[in-house]
Amino acid sequence: MMLHLKEMLSKCGLTAFSVSVFHHAVVLLLLTDCCQGQTQVVGPSQPIIVRVGDDVILPCNLKPATDAVSTTLEWARPDLNPRFVHVWHNGQDLHVNQHSSYKGRTSLSSERLKHGDISLKLSKVKLSDNGQYRCFLPDLTKDSTVELVVGKCSTVFYCPPITTACFISLQLLLSSGAASSPAISLAGIDTSISGVVLQCDSKGWYPEPEVFWLDGEGSVLSAEPTQTVRGPDGLYTVRSRVIVEKRHSNSFTCRLQQNKINQTRETHFIIPDEFCISPSTSVALITISLASCVMCVFAVVYVVWKWRQNKTKNKMKAQTEEQQLMVHKHVVDTQKEHEQQLKNQRDELKCQKEKLETLLEKKNCLFLTVEKKIKEKEDKSFASAPEYLELKEIISGYHWGINDRVNDVGKLVTDTEKLLAKTENLTKKTEE
Repeated sequence: MMLHLKEMLSKCGLTAFSVSVFHHAVVLLLLTDCCQGQTQVVGPSQPIIVRVGDDVILPCNLKPATDAVSTTLEWARPDLNPRFVHVWHNGQDLHVNQHSSYKGRTSLSSERLKHGDISLKLSKVKLSDNGQYRCFLPDLTKDSTVELVVGKCSTVFYCPPITTACFISLQLLLSSGAASSPAISLAGIDTSISGVVLQCDSKGWYPEPEVFWLDGEGSVLSAEPTQTVRGPDGLYTVRSRVIVEKRHSNSFTCRLQQNKINQTRETHFIIPDEFCISPSTSVALITISLASCVMCVFAVVYVVWKWRQNKTKNKMKAQTEEQQLMVHKHVVDTQKEHEQQLKNQRDELKCQKEKLETLLEKKNCLFLTVEKKIKEKEDKSFASAPEYLELKEIISGYHWGINDRVNDVGKLVTDTEKLLAKTENLTKKTEE
């Protein structure tokens, strides 16, 4: 065809150069038109279903994904006046002709626009938001439509017979209730990589949703396997965790989406700077923690050692005191035994002294009686006889012997009583 066109131009009298220029211009226009035809604006094939008061994302993407930050983008509803829901032009939002019912409730993500994601986020959905939305790029003259269905649990929806998937999705939504928006919380700190553990929880899903973690640039993060629990009501509760490191932007997003019912929920979370631990800080904290642990271990060892030493010392002291007490008790017992022996000896000596005194008295009385009888006799020669005088001398010596014995025993009794008094005094002091 191009060769046939070149022959016709040559026949018209144009030079070869002019024909060549014209040929390249046509080829360039065809290539441009071809390239333009490759970029498509793609929306969802099914209606987006949402309940009153929830947030919703109206999906719209460029295929293939191209940077749409610098382009002009219009989100509109043809049934409204003015029709504009949200307008993006040259990297910023335009609110001049925006419909009053959408003011402050619509937003686009500049980070996702870089990747060809021109989806519109609509917050706090109202019943009046129900309708058909047009995603339009004037520069490419390409558009796509998104149907938004808004209702409550008691609302009766109508779906045309053609959109059977819409009817099934509505039934799923109304039978299960709307899923809760995900809640992100700090679950801990991973000191091994100086990271923070984020946890995302959401409930009330049916069917089971997919969970994605995104960083501030919109890149998908690698997370732990999602934990899913199905309750007695048949609804799913999901939990997902991800470990993130300190970045230029501490903003992270947890997104849950269910493709079968075109339901999407997401929550943004910004980690405070004080939770973002740098490696040097982490090393310092680990060093301080180890030093503290070592000091604590030494302190515990010292306390235990000191306690055991005191326990051993107290035990030895108690044993020594017990031995001393036993020795003291033995001494006291010995002294009391000696004291008792002295008492017994004193009593025996007293008894002997009394017996000797009694014997001395009896013998003395008997001697005097015999001597009196002899003197009363008329025969005085017997009293002067040598035998009588010798016998008298023997009896007198015996008498004085007994008397000396009595004195000796009396002295022993006195000495014993003195010794007994000293012993009693010593025993009393020892007991005290």
